[in-house]
Parts: sequence; C-alpha cells; structure tokens
Amino acid sequence: MRILLLAVGTRMPGWVETAYADYSARLPHECRLELVEIAALPRGKNADLARIKQQEGERLLKAVPRDSLIIALDERGREADSAAWAQSLAGWMQSGRDTCLLVGGPDGHSPEVLARAEQRWSLSRLTLPHPLVRVLVAEQLFRAWSQLANHPYHRA
Repeated sequence: MRILLLAVGTRMPGWVETAYADYSARLPHECRLELVEIAALPRGKNADLARIKQQEGERLLKAVPRDSLIIALDERGREADSAAWAQSLAGWMQSGRDTCLLVGGPDGHSPEVLARAEQRWSLSRLTLPHPLVRVLVAEQLFRAWSQLANHPYHRA
C-alpha cells in the first residue's frame, strides 16, 4: 500500500523539502509516502484561471494510479483530528489500495477532481500556504502511524 501526495507545484523552499523528507522517511515501508509533483501552469496578468485549474486537474488525475482511493484536500472538505487520521490510515493499510491525497494549485481543484474524489478533507479552517501543506500531511501521517503502533511520538 502506498500513499501518494500528488501536489501542484514544484521548486519548494529548502525548509519544506527538509521537513517533508524527515517525516516521510519516518514512515515504515508498509505505509510509505511518495510525493508526486505536478508543474503549476503560469498565471499571467490576464490568465484564464478556470482553464488553468481544469488543466492542472487533468494532470493530477492522470497521475493517479488505477484503482486508488482519491482524497481531495479542499478547504470545503471535512476536517479530521489526529485520531481520525489514524483510523483512516488503519483502513487504508487493511484495504491494500493505494491512497492518493491531491493538493490543487493556487486556485484550488477543478470540478472534475472534486467529482472524482471519494472524499474531501480540509486540513484546517486556516488558509495554508501550499508548501506547508506537504509538511503538515507528512507529519500527520507519521503521527497517525505512531498512534497505531503505540510509538511515543504521539502523546495525546
């Protein structure tokens, strides 16, 4: 079972790459996290944002492996606490299906991505910068695994 973090955007700051790499490396092989970066399209002064969002959505969906569970990270999605992330991770590991967490571009997800997603999750009511989302997802997945494994990282 793989967890894929499919994210629009490349060339992240060094602190993002370091933090993401640290948390993703802590996950065991049976629930490894893989980052798939999708290049963001240029947004000029008179850019057609609906078309850009649609094209980025097509690229995201094309990168999803067949028969994967698709979860769109979306500001209007369902919020979950760390215990719910742990329950979800346990279910993903039992299912054996790959799980894809999709992060849209600066303008969010296309309607096609949202329609194809089996679930929509919100990480917070706060507006988060896209680079921070990668770190937050990796940390919460490690926290979820640590809860399941009775690892001392999660002490709630």
